[in-house]
Amino acid sequence: MTTVGEFMTTRLVTMDGNDTLTAAAQEMRDKAIGDVVVTDGDNVVGIVTDRDITVRGVAENLDPNTTLLNQITSKDVVTVSQYDDAVAAADLMRTYAVRRLPVIDDGRLIGLISMGDLAVEREPQSVLADISADDPNN
Repeated sequence: MTTVGEFMTTRLVTMDGNDTLTAAAQEMRDKAIGDVVVTDGDNVVGIVTDRDITVRGVAENLDPNTTLLNQITSKDVVTVSQYDDAVAAADLMRTYAVRRLPVIDDGRLIGLISMGDLAVEREPQSVLADISADDPNN
């Protein structure tokens, strides 16, 4: 069995739900990532992606300088353990129609597993794996 912990990413960026969309977009740009994990103290409360900022924020005419992450965060967060089976993690993504799952250990965020991570591990010849394995182009 291949576990989530074998290939999850630990290069995480977390932000408070009271941070602005602009601050999150700048973090994503500066770190060459497409998402931030939204936290309240040590608790994971959601994930915001670059697409969320665009579709739920900008496209809805929300001011990115004053709109808070809490206003657009996907809050029904499904999490996994580093010891969970990778196939089961993929099934959770399919069931809940999400592309990323926070990895929690003893209530603490320790990583993130994405569809791209799973593709690189499970289907290395796929287009998604090829794109996910490349360096960012931004």
